[in-house]
Amino acid sequence: MIEHSEPEPSRPLRSWIRSSPGTHIWLLIIAVTSIVVVIAPDRVEHVLLHRNSSNIHQLVQHPIRALLSSAFWIENPASLALYAVLFELFYAPVERWLGTQRWLLIVASAHIIATLVSQRVLLMAIEDHRAPRSMTHVVDIGVSYGLAAAVGVLTYRLPSPWRWFYLAGAVAFFGLPLATGGTFTDLGHAIALSVGLLAWPLTRHDVSRETRPRFT
Repeated sequence: MIEHSEPEPSRPLRSWIRSSPGTHIWLLIIAVTSIVVVIAPDRVEHVLLHRNSSNIHQLVQHPIRALLSSAFWIENPASLALYAVLFELFYAPVERWLGTQRWLLIVASAHIIATLVSQRVLLMAIEDHRAPRSMTHVVDIGVSYGLAAAVGVLTYRLPSPWRWFYLAGAVAFFGLPLATGGTFTDLGHAIALSVGLLAWPLTRHDVSRETRPRFT
């Protein structure tokens, strides 16, 4: 017999974490790497951040490692609490709504596409002498591209007319810095937001984790 059970009211935190496991595993890894950065000597911290960056140098030398490892570090461990809030506001709802596989597909695609395109644009700027060559070794780590994609795809979760206010706010937040002479990171955020918005076909069949089937 199949029964449907509501999340256990006595254990809301556990139910919330179980409903978005990918989000919380990712956040846990970032917490661990942040602790490593805090306790590491300055020289080791410098090496760790540059080795795990997805900058031009690392993408040329170790492309797969650079793309993967850069998603599990943040440059300023003091911002960990802020990232935890952003994970809960954007990543967790998307994972609960679409399921772990589609959530991961969207945010990973955004991270990869935004990184490759923005670094390619930066390389062209360096070759045209519009940016210093030292930018090939710039620290480029973090989860902001994936978060921008999550912000974008959540547009389709909201009903009208709130959807359009939310979309206008998201476009303004990520688009204005780019339109006013932003950096390659601002370009990456705009690209990632676009990836999230273009993921609309993946939202046509949602996966509710508010209730779970239980077999008895």
